[in-house]
Amino acid sequence: MKLMIASDIHGSAFYCEQMLEAYRREGADRLLILGDILYHGPRNDLPEGYAPKEVIAMLNPMKTHLLCVRGNCDTEVDQMVLEFPVMADYCFLELPAGGTKDRETEPERTDVCMETISIFATHGHVYHPNHLPPMKDGDILLNGHTHIPACEELTDTRGNRYRYLNPGSVSIPKEGSAHSYMIYENGCFRWKNIQGEEYMTWKTDSRS
Repeated sequence: MKLMIASDIHGSAFYCEQMLEAYRREGADRLLILGDILYHGPRNDLPEGYAPKEVIAMLNPMKTHLLCVRGNCDTEVDQMVLEFPVMADYCFLELPAGGTKDRETEPERTDVCMETISIFATHGHVYHPNHLPPMKDGDILLNGHTHIPACEELTDTRGNRYRYLNPGSVSIPKEGSAHSYMIYENGCFRWKNIQGEEYMTWKTDSRS
């Protein structure tokens, strides 16, 4: 399973096209969009190539490839013109972690269970590092919203540890970050700029 993760297109046809080019180049199985698809929002300047109708025309033919959660700039009006669901506040993903249980003790077995990782994916305006959703120790919180790439360890008041990941923004990156996206494959998250150049990596087997 190869998953591409992107967020905060904000109506930029220019960067939406580059995002889809990256998706095809990566050969990913699905594209997870973490919200804020069509509208630029009152706190943001217009992104380069702002043309929401063109974004609609590019994304609708890709509807069978897309998973999406609702951003704070996404509304029922947007859902009326988009042919894939965008109004869920979060989704919960259980992905293969790239390893198998008991691999070291029983390397010849083929019937062992595949290890998985649990991801709570949401935009980030409701659930975020300062307001965690219900999660188990070792789960991953995946947000967009801030427009800033992130890979941080979080600890709650009970001592449970989580990992907070953020792909940054496709169209309006902030704090000097790149126009970027993430790839998940075989237990590894990779952050890449829109040209496909990798600049950060986190392997799930490094959780400890």
